[in-house]
Amino acid sequence: MSELKGGAGGLVTPAAVDTDIRESRGVMKIAVVGGTGLIGSRVVHNLNEAGHEAVPHSLSTGVDVITGQGLEAALAGADVVVNLTNSPTFDEASPAFFRSSMDNLLAAAGEAGVGHFVILSIVGVDRVPELDYYRAKTLQEDILKAGLVPYSIVRATQFMEFVDAVLSWTADDDTVRLPRTPIQPVAAADVAATVADVAAGAPLRATLDLGGPDTYPLDELGRITLAAKGDRRSVTVDDTAGMFAAVRGDALTTGDGARIAPTHYRDWLK
Repeated sequence: MSELKGGAGGLVTPAAVDTDIRESRGVMKIAVVGGTGLIGSRVVHNLNEAGHEAVPHSLSTGVDVITGQGLEAALAGADVVVNLTNSPTFDEASPAFFRSSMDNLLAAAGEAGVGHFVILSIVGVDRVPELDYYRAKTLQEDILKAGLVPYSIVRATQFMEFVDAVLSWTADDDTVRLPRTPIQPVAAADVAATVADVAAGAPLRATLDLGGPDTYPLDELGRITLAAKGDRRSVTVDDTAGMFAAVRGDALTTGDGARIAPTHYRDWLK
């Protein structure tokens, strides 16, 4: 059946019927672009568990945010779009990725009549202009704010899942060199829960910061991590080592009004 008769002699499409049914049940259709990754797969799971209709989209499902391929179909009938795509590089090429992807997604969202656009960003991203990737994420936020679709921005602190990678940047066989930059690690599961919660609500038209319950100097975080894994390498303080050497003060930690996630890093390590 391709169409149904409307009560006034008009035609009602199955898509419109589906929308009416969802609205009557308080259910939303949510397109999660980047929905097969670390955060996206959890966001999709959480939203579906809550009774919504969350659909993951990515390159593997035929959606390309740079060329625009598949976007029209992916966003058709969606009430909300959650953009969790990420640049393949963290260097000077990353701004071009975020500009193209956001321009394409916002255009497609406007055409589809999407009422809420959510992105995931980084706490303090606008306070570290020395980093190409952070400037690119700030650009992504600015493009969203300037668009016509009501929006929400969730900024998270550094993921617990990425600490091992951070240690590897400045490590050799005997020593890990780390700056004393304050870090407030947050679990990916807590990030996904917050993104899903925001996506299922009304547009914030603002930014929500999210961080873990504990803050550590990065060198101390390194020692805790190595000890938990039985790694006998030592940690040496080097305030010029790695990407976070560019961070000044407490730029990567949350301030007043932030949401604090429940998972402690030491518990997560266990």
